[in-house]
Amino acid sequence: MKAMVIQSTGRVEGGRGGPLAPVELPAPEPAEGEVLVKVAACGVCHTELDEIEGRTPPAFLPIVPGHQAVGTVVETGRGVASLRRGDRVGVGWIFSSCGRCAYCLGGRENLCYRFRATGRDAHGGYAEYMAVPEASAFPIPASFTDVKAAPLLCAGAVGYRALRLARMEEGQNLGLIGFGASAHLVLKVVRHRFPRARIFVFARSAEERRFAMELGAAWAGDTAEEPPEKLHCAIDTTPAWEPALRGMGNLVPGGRLVVNAIRKEEGDRDALLRLDYARHLWLEKELTTVANVCRADVRELLELAAEIPIRPEIQIYPLRDANQALVELKERRIRGAKVLVV
Repeated sequence: MKAMVIQSTGRVEGGRGGPLAPVELPAPEPAEGEVLVKVAACGVCHTELDEIEGRTPPAFLPIVPGHQAVGTVVETGRGVASLRRGDRVGVGWIFSSCGRCAYCLGGRENLCYRFRATGRDAHGGYAEYMAVPEASAFPIPASFTDVKAAPLLCAGAVGYRALRLARMEEGQNLGLIGFGASAHLVLKVVRHRFPRARIFVFARSAEERRFAMELGAAWAGDTAEEPPEKLHCAIDTTPAWEPALRGMGNLVPGGRLVVNAIRKEEGDRDALLRLDYARHLWLEKELTTVANVCRADVRELLELAAEIPIRPEIQIYPLRDANQALVELKERRIRGAKVLVV
């Protein structure tokens, strides 16, 4: 089967070549409790950059990345009960967890010490086929095409989890710091669930700011600007600490900032030295993070997206152009989500 793999870690830069290598691999065989999926589309996520650049390095190399895959079940392993050949499914960041610890039994398998991520700890969706545990293959609503469903599996699901952790209420102000694939889906969810809310977007790119206004943001400015109103809650999806710190300064007393990033870039840690307790944390402000996603996040977001309905804004690339998509993502050339057609 055709696949794009990470062969080594290092800095992603433009120019000739790219971080991924095209290869031919044997198609996987589903183990007990697994299904084999013929991949039709796979979203491109900033976490792939984190893997390649070593902030959350792969468990082994070479590895097939990709954790927003949509396709069709073509084979089932022994013991599979809920899925059949021909079912259309999606695979997100959660590949597996132990299923026995307190976190798993309490519905917080995202915190399991044995959590395994698709495309980082097991081969992912930048390939023609992938094998995945039955419990982590989610039925895709018929109303979505493959390419429109793909970004919902991570960008949508992790954004949904971040919004839940923000504990937003109707009529409040929400800040979206960074405006990539996840943030643009959060904006769509918020406009549906909280019609009186005001959404303030912070993005370095003028094109991203224009895009946010097109989607209904009340205001859009640079990450260094102060919004016209204070924020009750904010979600930071940037790879740097400076925008998050500014976000804390823009909160009302009792406000919450949710960091939706698997890692922050090492070169920006000096920003934390400028943390001022009185300005950034006092008056019961809260700072929390999103860690992975639970299976319930993916299921609920897919149901909600079909109900609203949410249709992600996407840019489509053939699998062979995965390097181009990743470089554009690194350079912040973003309008919605990037999706590979396999």
